[in-house]
Amino acid sequence: MKKELRLQTLAKLDQISAEEFECSTALLHEHLLQLPAWKQAKTIALTMSRGKEIPTMPLIEKAWEEGKTVCIPTCFPETKEMMFYEYTPETKMTSSYFGLLEPDPRASAAVHKEAIDLIIVPGVCFDQKGYRIGFGGGYYDRYLADYHGVTIALCLSLQQIEHVPAEAHDIPVSMIVSEKGTLYQK
Repeated sequence: MKKELRLQTLAKLDQISAEEFECSTALLHEHLLQLPAWKQAKTIALTMSRGKEIPTMPLIEKAWEEGKTVCIPTCFPETKEMMFYEYTPETKMTSSYFGLLEPDPRASAAVHKEAIDLIIVPGVCFDQKGYRIGFGGGYYDRYLADYHGVTIALCLSLQQIEHVPAEAHDIPVSMIVSEKGTLYQK
């Protein structure tokens, strides 16, 4: 079921024009940057986007401009764990798990979850309760199991679905931000 929903949503994303995608993501970014959760956060964690994911580089640059610390995850497939590392323009990046750009853990400073104020959680689709379907690795659900800060999902409205078949280990996000506004969960 999750695999089908993931594929259906990715197909919808492929059908929107580059212009519509750019306009929608610009609106979404505006909504995010107005949130108290963004404004108050000193340390923000997010991924390096790719393809039809919501672009994160404009957010990274805005965070730097505002004096925030930015963290990017590195996945460790052998242990199924994920760790965030501080990201600066000088950070050495490697292409690894699923072709993601990740900080080289041997050359980067680890940032522990207690120091992260806001995590922008990636995903393919989300429901009204904040449950998500990601890319199938389970890294974020494991990481968020004992995380107590704010979590925000960024998605286009076409990525919002009626119901995600959540399992016991699935962790909902605190808020969903789309081009149409913000939906608060908890």
